[in-house]
Amino acid sequence: MQNQPLLLSSLLRHAERFHGDTEIVSVTTEGPIHRATYGAAARRARKLADALRQFGVGQGDRVGSLAWNNHRHFEIEYAVTGMGAVWHAINPRLVPAQIAYIARHAEDKVLFIESSFVPLIEKLAGELTVVSLFVLLVDRASMPSTTLPNVRNYEDLLDEGEEDFVWPSFDELSASSLFYTSGTTGHPKGVLYTHRSDVLHCLSICGASSGAFTALDTILPMTPMFHANGAWGSTHAAPMVGAKLVLPGPKMDAASIAGLIEAEEVTVTAGVPLLYTRLLQHLETEGRGAGSLQRIIVAGSAPTPVMIEGFERMGVSVKHVWGMTETSPTGTIPGPSRKTARSAANVQLRRKTGQGHPIYGVDVKIADANGHELPRDGVSSGRLMLRGPWVARSYFRDEKPLLEDGWFDSGDFAVMDEDNHIRLTDRAKDVIKSGGEWISSIDLENLASGCPGVADAAVIGIRHPRWEERPLLVIVPDATNPATAQSIYRFLEGKIAKWWMPDDIVFVEALAYGPTGKVQKMELRSHYAQHYRDAQD
Repeated sequence: MQNQPLLLSSLLRHAERFHGDTEIVSVTTEGPIHRATYGAAARRARKLADALRQFGVGQGDRVGSLAWNNHRHFEIEYAVTGMGAVWHAINPRLVPAQIAYIARHAEDKVLFIESSFVPLIEKLAGELTVVSLFVLLVDRASMPSTTLPNVRNYEDLLDEGEEDFVWPSFDELSASSLFYTSGTTGHPKGVLYTHRSDVLHCLSICGASSGAFTALDTILPMTPMFHANGAWGSTHAAPMVGAKLVLPGPKMDAASIAGLIEAEEVTVTAGVPLLYTRLLQHLETEGRGAGSLQRIIVAGSAPTPVMIEGFERMGVSVKHVWGMTETSPTGTIPGPSRKTARSAANVQLRRKTGQGHPIYGVDVKIADANGHELPRDGVSSGRLMLRGPWVARSYFRDEKPLLEDGWFDSGDFAVMDEDNHIRLTDRAKDVIKSGGEWISSIDLENLASGCPGVADAAVIGIRHPRWEERPLLVIVPDATNPATAQSIYRFLEGKIAKWWMPDDIVFVEALAYGPTGKVQKMELRSHYAQHYRDAQD
């Protein structure tokens, strides 16, 4: 057999050769729709790679980007990784101190910046001492006035490169891209992917039991490219299969997304539950169906049964994916097995809110505190541990090993049943221990979210003078027909054990979501830390 390295440049080369006329549609930061093809994108990526080479970017150098999902960001990803450098996509939703920290920690040599982020980077420029070139993602006519040193506009830089640049061949174990965790418990930590891990991950998520992408699809990643692996691998999967790619830019409101789905005949989207909840509400309010949309990929946190049922009524299949930055990110996907394909509707619905089965390439076990595997009985809860070719073994520039006897601890507690179906019982930091018993905040949240009159819900464990911890239910009521504490308690009765019942329910106007689309439970726990003690007083 021929021995050819698995490199990300091969994805774009394949798309250019065999799907060169397929569109990449992009909403720009300035507003207009930009239309190009894989053929044009490949040529521009080669020119950018050559321009960066001339500037002095070499193999292994980190090149940062602070940008939304658009055609230029797509070109940056392939130009940087294709030339052998390391693409570092920075999450602009992090606090400024974290952005400065990870740019310094990564030692980004070049930083590409969306024009809307220029004021932010101007304030941080003094701390970004390693960055020797700032590139604004505009053309010469749109170049804003800026105090940034050594600044260029994207199109002028692109014009300095040669279109006939040849993608180099190198070791597939070379680093391809660098993504940082959201840093909820300290400094963000860097996860360094390789070309081999990226291509293998992409091959697996394109499979029929996973994303099932084909050239007939139109893929709209609502999750940003600065989330793990280029919008959860969407920017890899689309060129691999030749699917049309729709990049939504900064406009992530439900009306804008619905408009793109209709105008571009989108068949697949990927995003966090919050975005889908808003999209579903918009479609229902407008009295319109889902149109061309065939399936949605949901990750970041578990979808609620209400959301799943809402989209399925419109004929849209819901694929719930579990993963994390450290797993590139896909680890498991729920789906029917031979044993469960004909199960009752309520059983199937519950399975869809679970984490499902590992995709090929990922091995999983549920383990106790000593790493010993627990029975697959659907009851024994333990640490969810993984291993595989796209699972991290250590953090970037951190000598402390992550692995325990070859296994990565996800930080989640879970159970696995005899059908090998995985269900998270909680995050290690979110699990509630009450009177010596465990209460799952995830199960309580899913149930509460299904109560009529509830728009959003979160459950946190609060210190209790008698029971160690007790659950507190935080509710965002529906604006038109709000639930009451009494109606929520009645809804929960009989669905959970009595000792799981929240001791109190508080109502808020909105829940705070973090940069990765998850509820900021740390803030809730801090705000309500004395809630039950104050009640005793």
